[in-house]
Amino acid sequence: MKEFTYTITDPNGIHARPAGLLVKQLKAFKSTVTIFKGDKNVDMKKLLALMGLGVKQGDAVTIKVEGEDEEACAAALEKFLKETF
Repeated sequence: MKEFTYTITDPNGIHARPAGLLVKQLKAFKSTVTIFKGDKNVDMKKLLALMGLGVKQGDAVTIKVEGEDEEACAAALEKFLKETF
């Protein structure tokens, strides 16, 4: 299992268009990807669940990646977050 914490820097937080691109990218991996914000967590491959978390600028989220391609998935996800959010 890979786990990391990321603080959202985008002024709009995690919003629709880039969240859709993120979900699309994650679906190419077999690993399960879970995002945690406070006491809530959702599957990052589900757009409506991800949007429902209401992640805003300055929020620190923890992401857990688990599965056979977790190394590649976590690396791609961290890169995407740093470039987008």
